[in-house]
Amino acid sequence: MGSKGIRYMIIASFFFAIMNVLVKYIDQIPPVEIVFFRSFVSFFMSLIILKSKNIPVFGNDKRWLALRGIAGAIGLITFFYTLQKMPLANAVTVQYLSPIFTAILGIWIVKEKVWSLQWAFFALAFIGVLVIQGFNTDTNWVYILLGVTSAVFSGLAYNCVRKMKNTEHPLVIVFYFPLITLPITAIWSYFLWVMPHGIEWVILLLIGIFTQLAQFYLTKAYQSDDLSKIASLKYLGVVYAFLFGYFIFDETYTLQSFIGVAILLLGVGANILYKNKKESEAN
Repeated sequence: MGSKGIRYMIIASFFFAIMNVLVKYIDQIPPVEIVFFRSFVSFFMSLIILKSKNIPVFGNDKRWLALRGIAGAIGLITFFYTLQKMPLANAVTVQYLSPIFTAILGIWIVKEKVWSLQWAFFALAFIGVLVIQGFNTDTNWVYILLGVTSAVFSGLAYNCVRKMKNTEHPLVIVFYFPLITLPITAIWSYFLWVMPHGIEWVILLLIGIFTQLAQFYLTKAYQSDDLSKIASLKYLGVVYAFLFGYFIFDETYTLQSFIGVAILLLGVGANILYKNKKESEAN
């Protein structure tokens, strides 16, 4: 369980979790405006570092890079739309289908094998999410389908990253995401703009910095190891949220929540161990 890809994904999930905590502190700022600021910071951080290292900014395989940026933008925008239209637990739960779609798409896009038992472990992890988050069955199915669309495009974006594991620098891949999302969110934010004040500017800057770090390690994770192994680690975001909510926001949890975390961790851990075992047998 100690591969580079696993370590990178654990780090990425941690940085994403910190970003989510910061977002919670500025809940009066519209979500799309937050995405605009995080894309703005990420864009210029990536550009400055790439220029300083003399790495070609627009990369080699522009087709896959553009597809990664477009798929990521669609996934993010549709996710934020569901956040506004669906109960929070439902929107987050549906988004956690993305590791499953990542593995499914990986069978065709990057030709990676997923063993039959791994699907059971994915299902187990997702059941853990359901136990923790719950699900409101009264939700409009149109919004659920939009949420599924978000998860599919997120899975496609991660496959694009994996596809470019030998051709592109991680920062070039990271750069293409804000390159696509920045103009879209700039126009969208214009109609919803809320002017930040005081400490909110600092928090928005930190959100951009932690997003940059998270995206960088996420990219390295997907470039370093099999999708079906790495994708399941995305579920760790639920565990981080659980811990931060308990220690930072004094949130309380029921026995059901703890059972859900245990089921989730069992599914993720079993998937990694089983995949490692199969890889060892093949070698």
